[in-house]
Amino acid sequence: MGQPAIEIKSEIGPLKRVLLHRPGGELENLMPEYLERLLFDDIPYLKIAQEEHDAFCQLLREHGAEVVYLTDLVAESLTDQAVKEQFVGEYIAEAGVRGRKRTAMIADHFLSMSTHNMVSAMMAGLRKAQVRGYGRKNLTDYLDDYYPFVLDPIPNLYFTRDPFAAIGHGVTIHRMHTVTRQRETLFAKYIFAHHPQYRDTPVYYDRTAEGSMEGGDILVLSPQVVAIGISQRTQPWAIEQLAKRLLSPEVGFSKVLAFDIPKNRAFMHLDTVFTMVDVDKFTMHPGISSHLRLFVLELEEDHLTITEEEDSLENILKEHLKLDTVTLIKCGGGSVIDAAREQWNDGSNTFCLAPGRVVAYSRNYVTNRVMEEAGIEVLTIPSSELSRGRGGPRCMTMPLVRGPL
Repeated sequence: MGQPAIEIKSEIGPLKRVLLHRPGGELENLMPEYLERLLFDDIPYLKIAQEEHDAFCQLLREHGAEVVYLTDLVAESLTDQAVKEQFVGEYIAEAGVRGRKRTAMIADHFLSMSTHNMVSAMMAGLRKAQVRGYGRKNLTDYLDDYYPFVLDPIPNLYFTRDPFAAIGHGVTIHRMHTVTRQRETLFAKYIFAHHPQYRDTPVYYDRTAEGSMEGGDILVLSPQVVAIGISQRTQPWAIEQLAKRLLSPEVGFSKVLAFDIPKNRAFMHLDTVFTMVDVDKFTMHPGISSHLRLFVLELEEDHLTITEEEDSLENILKEHLKLDTVTLIKCGGGSVIDAAREQWNDGSNTFCLAPGRVVAYSRNYVTNRVMEEAGIEVLTIPSSELSRGRGGPRCMTMPLVRGPL
């Protein structure tokens, strides 16, 4: 038998296949006055961001991973003309466009392109100046005349970790916390419905669910245990619904650990404050180093049971992962100043290529040194522009296949 389409039983198994998105025109449609709306703090310089991203991809390939790109997978999912037209219509509707004539005008604009170029253009957003014949046709147009876009760009796409997650042999397609990121999950919907390699993948959570969930909060700690952050962007109800699927006999996980983390931008997702770098080693932000509130979700017959635990992070991990020792590697070492600075640049957000081998941003040199002192091999990548999006190497990757430990 060939390699499965999806196989993720851990955070640290040898990386075999990973999904990325090379930053594109969406970054060149960022404007200072609309950064907050699009969840950005700054405007990366696209040329350098692409060079940094290419260096990252090359590093992954050099260590044995197959890199696949989001744009390619979406384009390969739209070979049927009817599916392609349905995708365009759904995308335009979710972008908030109203009116039959206006919708048809935008659809014609996209459908006149090759499929690959069309997908890239949809990701980049659409300026009013790009659409022939676009003008003020109704009261809304007059009121929004100052706004230069017909369709907003989707600049967070290079953080492929969040719109969906690979768990076991299946995926979760998420309802994003913010409207500006919800269109990202539409690409995943069509990949897992129509791509010849991925269309038979089980879907454990759907983007139409009521509760928001994002992939940065999901960590597959072992073949038995999944950790999920109760965060600013992942709601408790969503975790319960996903836990019922993951703990079912057909999926086969034995417990879900729900970590209650602070609900603010600095602690946006669980993986911004906590990642696994070896069998018994983890990076963490010092802000969660004290006693941690955690809930253990298990399935008894058809009933979900919830047990609250309050203990140190070390003891929690040792108990549920059946480890004799646990090493927690603090972002920034023991310095409050270094931890705050490097947390801002995702010092805790490492990406594991194999047990004890991780990718990190070179700028987080204090945390990188501490990891090396703990016996971790740290491979660094440049990040002067990529880091402006407030996401690290784990945020930028969605592993599709990892080997066994």
